[in-house]
Amino acid sequence: MARRGWGEPSILPVWYEKQDHVAVVRLNRPEVHNAYNRAMRDCLYEALLAVRDDPDIRVAVLLGNGPSFCSGGDVTEFGTAPGPVAARAARWRRDVAGLMARVPKPLIAGVHGFAIGGGLEFALLCDLCVVSDDAKLRYSETGLGTIPGVGGTQTTPRLVGPARALDILWSGRWITPAEALEWGLAVKVVPRARLETTVFSVAADLASRDPSLLTLTKRAVWEGLDRSLAAGLRLERYLAKRTEVDRVRRHATKRAGR
Repeated sequence: MARRGWGEPSILPVWYEKQDHVAVVRLNRPEVHNAYNRAMRDCLYEALLAVRDDPDIRVAVLLGNGPSFCSGGDVTEFGTAPGPVAARAARWRRDVAGLMARVPKPLIAGVHGFAIGGGLEFALLCDLCVVSDDAKLRYSETGLGTIPGVGGTQTTPRLVGPARALDILWSGRWITPAEALEWGLAVKVVPRARLETTVFSVAADLASRDPSLLTLTKRAVWEGLDRSLAAGLRLERYLAKRTEVDRVRRHATKRAGR
C-alpha cells in the first residue's frame, strides 16, 4: 500500500492510497463533515489525475473520513474569490466534475452520513454508488440562491428521469437510502459498519477483470447516452469489434511466445 499526498499527512484534505490495482481516495476534513473547499478541490483534482494516468490502477473508490461523506461546498469560502472572473478561471483549471466524467476507469463512491449539494454530486459522478443506511442525501443549492454546479443537473436526470430530478433539485428535500436505491441513485444500501467492506469487495471484483473491457464497456454506456439509439448501437458494434481484435491479438502473441 502506498499513500500519496500534498502536505502533512494528518492535515491533508484528500488522502490517496493504492491497494493492489485499486486507488482509494478519501476526503479528509472530518471536523466539517468533509465540506469542499479550494484546497480539497485542488488535491482531489491531483488524485483523480493519478487515477487516470497510473496504468497499474484499474478501479478507484471515493470515500469520506469521519462522520460524513461530504456536506457540500464550504460556505465560509463563498464570496471570498477576488472576483467572478478569477473564480471561474480557477474552476476551469481544476474542473473536478469534468475530470471525473472523463476518467475511463470505474469509479465507486461509498457514501455515509451527509452527502449534500456538491457532495451528492461527487457521488453521482461515480459509476457506482454504494450507500449506507445512515446516509442523508439532498441538493441544497436552490436554498442558497444558486443551482448545482458539480454536475447534479446532468447526472441526476440521467439516473432518475427529468421529472423526479427536478423535484429533488427544486425542493431540496431529503432523499432516503431506500429511495436512492429504488430510483437508481445507488446500487446497494448496506449497514454503516459494512460500507467500506462492501465497497472494497465490489472494487476488488472489478479489478480482477480485464481492464480494457471495463473501460470499453464504460465508454459504450456513457457515450451512448449522449447519442441516438442507432448511433449508440453503432458505437457498441465498433467497440465490440475492438475487443475481438484485441482478444485475437493477445491469443496470437501468447502462442508465439510458447
